[in-house]
Amino acid sequence: QEHAYPADELMPLTCRGRVRGQEPSRGDVDDALGKFSLTLIDTLDTLVVLNKTKEFEEAVKKVIKDVNLDNDIVVSVFETNIRVLGGLLGGHSVAIMLKEKGEYMQWYNGELLHMAKELGYKLLPAFNTTSGLPYPRVNLKFGVRHPEARTGTETDTCTACAGTLILEFAALSRFTGTSIFEEYARKALDFIWEKRQRSSNLVGVTINIHTGDWVRKDSGVGAGIDSYYEYLLKAYVLLGDDSFLERFNMHYDAIMRYISQPPLLLDVHIHKPMLNARTWMDSLLAFFPGLQVLKGDIRPAIETHEMLYQVIKKHNFLPEAFTTDFRVHWAQHPLRPEFAESTYFLYKATGDPYYLEVGKTLIENLNKYARVPCGFAAMKDVRTGSHEDRMDSFFLAEMFKYLYLLFADKEDMIFDIEDYIFTTEAHLLPLWLSTTNQTISKKNTTTEYTELDDSNFDWTCPNTQILFPNDPMFAQSIREPLKNVVDKSCPRGISRVEESLGSGPKPPLRARDFMASNPEHLEILKKMGVSLIHLKDGRVQLVQHAVQAASSLDAEDGLRFMQEMIELSSQQQKEQQLPPRAVQIVSHPFFGRVVLTAGPAQFGMDLSKHKAGTRGFVATIKPYNGCSEITNPEAVKEKIALMQRGQCMFAEKARNIQKAGAIGGIVIDDNEGSSSDTAPLFQMAGDGKNTDDITIPMLFLFNKEGNIILDAIREYEAVEVLLSDKAKDRATIFKGKTIPNYIIDSNLEMENTDQKLSENDSHKQNSEEATSASQDVGAVSEEPEEGESSAVADSDPASPVKVDSDSHSVSHQDPAMASPDEAGAPEPACTPGDHQPQEQKTETESNSKVNWDNKVQPMESILADWNEDIEAFEMMEKDEL
Repeated sequence: QEHAYPADELMPLTCRGRVRGQEPSRGDVDDALGKFSLTLIDTLDTLVVLNKTKEFEEAVKKVIKDVNLDNDIVVSVFETNIRVLGGLLGGHSVAIMLKEKGEYMQWYNGELLHMAKELGYKLLPAFNTTSGLPYPRVNLKFGVRHPEARTGTETDTCTACAGTLILEFAALSRFTGTSIFEEYARKALDFIWEKRQRSSNLVGVTINIHTGDWVRKDSGVGAGIDSYYEYLLKAYVLLGDDSFLERFNMHYDAIMRYISQPPLLLDVHIHKPMLNARTWMDSLLAFFPGLQVLKGDIRPAIETHEMLYQVIKKHNFLPEAFTTDFRVHWAQHPLRPEFAESTYFLYKATGDPYYLEVGKTLIENLNKYARVPCGFAAMKDVRTGSHEDRMDSFFLAEMFKYLYLLFADKEDMIFDIEDYIFTTEAHLLPLWLSTTNQTISKKNTTTEYTELDDSNFDWTCPNTQILFPNDPMFAQSIREPLKNVVDKSCPRGISRVEESLGSGPKPPLRARDFMASNPEHLEILKKMGVSLIHLKDGRVQLVQHAVQAASSLDAEDGLRFMQEMIELSSQQQKEQQLPPRAVQIVSHPFFGRVVLTAGPAQFGMDLSKHKAGTRGFVATIKPYNGCSEITNPEAVKEKIALMQRGQCMFAEKARNIQKAGAIGGIVIDDNEGSSSDTAPLFQMAGDGKNTDDITIPMLFLFNKEGNIILDAIREYEAVEVLLSDKAKDRATIFKGKTIPNYIIDSNLEMENTDQKLSENDSHKQNSEEATSASQDVGAVSEEPEEGESSAVADSDPASPVKVDSDSHSVSHQDPAMASPDEAGAPEPACTPGDHQPQEQKTETESNSKVNWDNKVQPMESILADWNEDIEAFEMMEKDEL
């Protein structure tokens, strides 16, 4: 309310609102934003759960007065349904409950329901398809097929996107007596059910909305499918229609048969369900133990939840994706609530106080690592502790709600939570809707049921007294074998190259032995149908044509050689990669709260081997490019030098500031507007010479992050930073120093706990964006200007590895050219898989009732806000905010 209203979301690092069209596009992630005060609507029923009834009443008045649903803006049907329509219906549900109690909301006359109905009608044009599956996006003002709609050309949607509508749409029909909403949602569910793979009873991730063909045929319980299964079971609970339960049970049987590999849940192919589709799991599957509790299958819920908790204890948060040996695959964590949700349901089912300790850990980690002056910031990288200027609406809508309910006693609640069911966004819908306005006849449209084992239906309605009769150790006995599952599952695996070398005929030339300058090797390649092309940048490209091989056996040898070369090339590239580093502002008034993602250098001090990092005040050098002798050495001595990228090699800059007495260096990108939010991780390579003489740490900041430090210098002259391999908690930063009381909190008691990330994971490749494919880290020497020579140590992205049925090609770089930093060579990171980059688009929207032109706050304003916070904290003495 203070920093962002009426914007859709808060940007907690810059203390302002995120307004679509005024910020750089984040692709599909921005489709949740519709200029309808998203966070306020999404948080309405959370306020009542927290017993903030006065605040709820004021919030409802703001929504009624300010929110406009008729904006010319393209939004996600799925996100708008679960967050906005669900938020309005959840708000209406608790509003009428409070009105009946007679103290609050006496003026309320269904205004939120009227807005929900208006929004429902605006979503209906998306269902104008032959299949009944909705388009993934809709224009709130113009629908789908209108010339000005700017949407309606999509052909695919995710299963969860089309199958996560029934609760909100049916509730809207039951509340209003208008049946069309429930009819459309049921039709979409019926179509997905009919298109399931009949032999496995599984569904794919994405489906063609016109033909019903599966586009992505992998199946799991995570992203793209998750809430489809959730809504089948909850639709049975809310609506009382047995067909939904029957469908869920058939799907659940298939999940436990093929996808569940306790404690893991791994994606499989729907046509070949015994074949795993990938070797990593995404964080969205953390909701599944909670759904298993609702189903009544407690044992596997406890097992999977415990495995996830062990991953969290290792990284402080659940990475967006992690491998089967529990290494980081995608390092982001946007403060997702699914694990907290499952923790709450397991505690409700078992009464085991262990889950209260789990909840306490979640709260401590949020306060310790994610809390910033204006809110809670998403983690850009769980390994370094760097932040992202993002706080999604679901953090307040779900995370706060589940954590409060986990610890709340019955007398803390002003209503009985058991009278409601949670939507996938944790909005509350009353169970009495099952007997209200039943405009849809209960017709069993589910056909061809398989006779399932009776145990599949055991404990469909779990009861603590029956499930755990006088045995409080039951859950512990299940968890105990999994206590060290993460640590025990991190042995160095045999690479696929090594594995392939263990058996089968050996080709006459090994990829690892190949030398492009060896005539004998070239002759062997020619015999195998492999030709060699010299590229302009000094590398060589290998291309195989099987028809040019001397014989079929030689062609097989050539294919095997190319496969080895692809693996070797990929491994060489990864061995040059270093994980991201952190620049943490520790001086007043930041006190370690601001963490910036920094690119590493392949020379100088290895911060991963100096856990304390390098701490010092920053100073701008002269000349600013650092390409000649420093003319202000007295200002730089014993400080961390700030310089601009460009005009010479990074290593030359490092030598110049080291000679001037600097203890470290930060290179700031000269590309205006560049940011780690939108660009892949950048790492600085040497100059092709020996760089052992450089002993100080060097880090790279994109323009946006660098300007945060430069603005701080302008507003507050003495700025102290910490250069480290990962962010340090404030108790560690200020250990042995005098710090303000408001900085001291429970973190001091935990200063020696959860401080070390696994060395294995500290060497993993960073996937910079959750909404984009994992991108290779480019190790780039400084680009010289005006004819100066350059050294590029990464493989050229314009020359990808190509493999097809007719020919095989791979770019190869001699080991001497790669020159990886031996001291910091990481273990190979996970292959990103098939996660697709999301479309980048920028839209300028109009037609708002309220003023959306939130201006960027200057540093002076931000510091003033922080000073007010500081005074308030001091008055609260040592209490936690």
